[in-house]
Amino acid sequence: MAEARVPPEDRRASSAGEAALPNGLTDRQKSPPEPAASRLKRIVLANLLVILTVTAVIIGVFIGLGVRHAQLSRTQIIYFGFPGELLVRLLKMIIIPLVVCSLVSGAASIDPKALGKLGGWAMLFFLVTTLVSSAIGVVMALMIKPGSSDGTTLKVASADDQVVEAKEVVDSFLDLIRNIFPANLVAAAFRSYATGYKLVKNNSDTTNVTLEKVPVGADVDGMNILGLIVFAMAFGVALRKLGEEGEILIRFFNSFNEATMVLVSWIMWYAPLGIMFLVAAKIVEMEDVGKLFASLGKYIACCLVGHALHGLLVLPLIYFVITRKNPYTFLLGLITALATAFGTSSSSATLPLMMKCVEENNGVSKHISRFILPIGATVNMDGAACFQCVAAVFIAQLNEVPLNFVQIITILVTATASSVGAAGIPAGGVLTLAIILEAVGLPTKDLSLILAVDWLVDRTCTVINVEGDAFGAGILQHLADRAGKREGMELSEVRLGEEEGLSKVEGSPLIGKRAEAEVTGPRPCEKESVM
Repeated sequence: MAEARVPPEDRRASSAGEAALPNGLTDRQKSPPEPAASRLKRIVLANLLVILTVTAVIIGVFIGLGVRHAQLSRTQIIYFGFPGELLVRLLKMIIIPLVVCSLVSGAASIDPKALGKLGGWAMLFFLVTTLVSSAIGVVMALMIKPGSSDGTTLKVASADDQVVEAKEVVDSFLDLIRNIFPANLVAAAFRSYATGYKLVKNNSDTTNVTLEKVPVGADVDGMNILGLIVFAMAFGVALRKLGEEGEILIRFFNSFNEATMVLVSWIMWYAPLGIMFLVAAKIVEMEDVGKLFASLGKYIACCLVGHALHGLLVLPLIYFVITRKNPYTFLLGLITALATAFGTSSSSATLPLMMKCVEENNGVSKHISRFILPIGATVNMDGAACFQCVAAVFIAQLNEVPLNFVQIITILVTATASSVGAAGIPAGGVLTLAIILEAVGLPTKDLSLILAVDWLVDRTCTVINVEGDAFGAGILQHLADRAGKREGMELSEVRLGEEEGLSKVEGSPLIGKRAEAEVTGPRPCEKESVM
């Protein structure tokens, strides 16, 4: 049955907020302006979590500066920072179910061709931004010269700073490949593979003994997130290949993923309190701030300026050029995740909150965010690459080693490549810095200087790392939307062409008579429906 026809005058009169006049015009009734107090309350409630997080960071700084004068013991500092430790434990607890379930459901819901295209665009974006970040680090270090000697000797490493053992470049990349294919998936949740060395005698001659440094592999503490990511993606593609048989398991992972995100939303409301105590405890833990900044101030400034340039200019510019959207409104939606990154100093721990922010505040679809962000948390290390380049040039200047063009290119390439395997944990970048120093023949003994200020530099590194991941997700969402529109236009053109072809081919008298009968048939029904 067809719907009864409604006169245009009645339709106008029935619209909300409009009254029909005799001349056919409408009198639009304006709603009263919203009072300033209720408007302010609505804005505060909409951005309550962001306001609480930023306030928590500021209050944490003041609490830390105030408690410093109390001269707390190491045990008391541990007790003081317990609420912050609890936040880190909650976020780490949720990482494995979040990463595995989101990647399995994401890979299973995307067509393999589209999956390959998305992955290719993501890797290209991560590679370009990491290379640009490395270049900014080298240029800033060559301009500011943080390691140039001015008559003062730099030695601020504390007694419990441990210098990282130097590792061969080949062994580092082989470890990366070994971790991509873990021998035990359960063990990969808390252990990863790392190469150590032992000296072995090559001959039994007592007069002329030659020793060889032989690589010996062993499992060390630390989540092998890269291996879990590769397995989850491959498993998701395999489930899609199964067709109907894999649907039950895909729905299971989708439900598991949604339940995990509900847990994340609960943890988010505890984040401001945890961040406040994380920042305060770290400030109380510092020994001599004045001496530290006096001796390594230029190095710290070099890293912070490089990170600010990359995070506030380069990444927003790339986002604007590709999407033609305001990048700073996109950044505003990430404040909670960026503050958490600063507090926890861990890309992996920030991953749950980053997913929530880009989906709810910036309109990125779940398929893209839950596929790209876990990969970005492991592969994309813009901040770490910038810091590693600054540190390498700083150590070269400190030891008065001039760097030629080939060595600078080596630093750029090695920093970009080694940042892929950098662990998404606090001080993860320092572990890969030893690879760069070995690649250009610089001593690793000065890594203790880097460790002395790593607590500060590593926080800004993490902020830039997660910001790059989020911008990558936003750009991929834009590309996916544009590709979807193009496919829709092509489909509509194909349909129009098919309809025209049918009308031309099917021009026989029989079809014409049948069409006339079909057209004339429903007319009595229309009259009945109107009555």
